[in-house]
Amino acid sequence: MGTNLHGAHVTLRPVSAEDIPALVAIRRTPEVYARWRGGDDLADAVTTDLAEPGTETFVIEVGGRVVGAVQWYAENDDEYRHAGMDIYLDPAHHGRGHGTDAVRTLARHLVDEHHYHRLIIDPAADNTAAIRCYEKVGFRPVGVMRQYERGSDGTWHDNLLMDLLAAELV
Repeated sequence: MGTNLHGAHVTLRPVSAEDIPALVAIRRTPEVYARWRGGDDLADAVTTDLAEPGTETFVIEVGGRVVGAVQWYAENDDEYRHAGMDIYLDPAHHGRGHGTDAVRTLARHLVDEHHYHRLIIDPAADNTAAIRCYEKVGFRPVGVMRQYERGSDGTWHDNLLMDLLAAELV
């Protein structure tokens, strides 16, 4: 089992199979499902996501309750070394700083313990709440990835590529 990470208000701990029902319930909320989707069998989608090679997932806990998940992956080629992350949070916890705290906590871990000098994240270009969250941690927009992902409506949507250099971590 991996290390627990502690933020100002959240605890990030390695995900376990016992967390799947709570994560499915969060992914099922309309606000999260619109961004993460997962088909008809969300339990299978969450299980598949957690088994993704090269990705490490933490549950986000507030007061001992699972309120979301944050994950990271790495490009470890010496010429391009960086880490990327993604997050989803129970809408009942939106606007409370829990997402920002989780992103900041994972970013500090990736910089301090894994020595990544650059982190990336790529929210949907129209997801202004997520973009504001990431900017509070120090991420900056660096470009738009046009027609990057297919939306639930079947059309292609743009994502905003954001990055954070270790020295800019707030």
